[in-house]
Amino acid sequence: MRKFIILGLLAATVVPSVASAQSYGEVRRSERQLREEQRDLRQAQRYGDRRDVREARRDVRDARAEVREDWRDYRRSHRDVYRGGNWNAPFRYNQWNVGARLRPNFYAPRYYVSDPYRYRLRPAGRDLRWVRHYNDVLLVNVRTGRVVEVNRGFFW
Repeated sequence: MRKFIILGLLAATVVPSVASAQSYGEVRRSERQLREEQRDLRQAQRYGDRRDVREARRDVRDARAEVREDWRDYRRSHRDVYRGGNWNAPFRYNQWNVGARLRPNFYAPRYYVSDPYRYRLRPAGRDLRWVRHYNDVLLVNVRTGRVVEVNRGFFW
């Protein structure tokens, strides 16, 4: 009897956390709804009434906050993908900016992000590679060593 009670308590604590996790598709749908609300805001601004514009802005602001929270929840529920933690390189951390030039050892193939789609990063173009630098992700032109884009704190 005691085992059944303990199992019931464990199941009661695990089930709500699993049920609250959103799927990738649900998060994408909420992003799509945000884009539609932004489009409605632009139309309201174009055609005029101040009250409508104010309400539409409030709706878009709320929708943006909701989308950010949805992605936070998704990243929390998929920690294996967005794991930060104890990742270290044989060099110290630098906060790179767009346009900076890196030495080749900072963007060696061992630091490439092999599947950018998995992390919701846009596809890298020709001669561009996504590179992990501690918890940041840099888009680097591998021919010149220039940083094209920086996502700070991507892995946490």
